[in-house]
Amino acid sequence: MTSLAQSNPKACVIGWPVAHSRSPLIHRFWLEQLKIAGSYELAAVAPGDFPDFVRGLARNGFVGANVTLPHKQSAFELCDVTLPAAKRLKAVNTLWIEAGKLCGDNSDCDGFLGALDQDAPGWDQGFRTAVVLGAGGAARAIVHALQLRGMTRIFLVNRTRERAEKLAGDFKAPAEVVDFVDLPGAMAGAGLLVNTTSLGMRGQPPLIVDLAPLPPRAIVSDIVYVPLETLLVKAAKARGLRAVSGVGMLLHQAVPGFERWFGKRPHVTAELRGLVEADILAGL
Repeated sequence: MTSLAQSNPKACVIGWPVAHSRSPLIHRFWLEQLKIAGSYELAAVAPGDFPDFVRGLARNGFVGANVTLPHKQSAFELCDVTLPAAKRLKAVNTLWIEAGKLCGDNSDCDGFLGALDQDAPGWDQGFRTAVVLGAGGAARAIVHALQLRGMTRIFLVNRTRERAEKLAGDFKAPAEVVDFVDLPGAMAGAGLLVNTTSLGMRGQPPLIVDLAPLPPRAIVSDIVYVPLETLLVKAAKARGLRAVSGVGMLLHQAVPGFERWFGKRPHVTAELRGLVEADILAGL
């Protein structure tokens, strides 16, 4: 279901900065694997130039684009058509042209769920409570994803309580705010702990959480993927818990856009994961 019929479809990732993006590596791998005569580029676009660049996508030969920081909200506002996930999150990370209209979606929910389904199969069976650390854009996508999978209680823990309350208010039940001091009690009945903050990322302070209160069958997910294994992931494994790193979400969120632009649905394979992990390690 390509968004624009042409023999050599072209897409890009738009960000500021954008040189660090692994999206070209992922999409070019799929283009080669699926023998598609298309291309995928980096587009470093300053916020002030973003509206003009997006409006000119088709004119400049692009069938669509990924959108990364700091443009996701601006992309949502520029779209003629947005799909339900984008409307719910008020942010767009995937653009395409359809019938002359700029369309947008948000694949972060698909990416998060796809990673858990692949790396921790059955993760959503047998429990209905999760704990989410953080209250930013990634947390919004993950709370929405957890709602879609039937979680009946989602505890939000954030450094700034006001921001967590705003997120909880937007989603209402099952989201509720918990102070950091009460985190152990929230974790005691949770089957999933998710870090959506930048803590633990290279160059950022570590995330220090005592995982002892989590049940033995609980799963720990960290959306940070640089480094490949954060201290949180290592601590989870050391306790014998299943742990899911951020690489899976990075890979799975790319699938819907590729299918829209290039007409074939790719798969997240061990070969692709190994390629991306090697690239991350090379950049450390």
